[in-house]
Amino acid sequence: QGQLVESGGGLVQPGGSLRLSCVASGTFYNIGYVYWYRQAPEKEREYVARITGRHNKHYADFAQGRFTISRDNANNTFYLQMNNLKPEDTAVYYCNAEICATYLSRSCRDHWGQGTQVTVSS
Repeated sequence: QGQLVESGGGLVQPGGSLRLSCVASGTFYNIGYVYWYRQAPEKEREYVARITGRHNKHYADFAQGRFTISRDNANNTFYLQMNNLKPEDTAVYYCNAEICATYLSRSCRDHWGQGTQVTVSS
């Protein structure tokens, strides 16, 4: 089936920007909802944003107005543009997607990437 690989993390100063990417590879029929989550040290993983197959978007309150989720279905690539980053945004960011092996909904499985580290510090 599919695999997800994130990239684009790094060290950035407060107020800076990063664009995270998540590429889906493998053999599958389609990809439904795509989510970004993050996990800071000693904290639980938390929801950041979601985009549907029809590009409907939703954000956590802390992400609203600063982060933008998007997807390129033709290239099976998903993005999280993060602007005006703050030290509290420091975390490992994970891509999560519903990947379907066939047109049947029961063939859809939840997949996670390995995560990409984002550090916001001066």
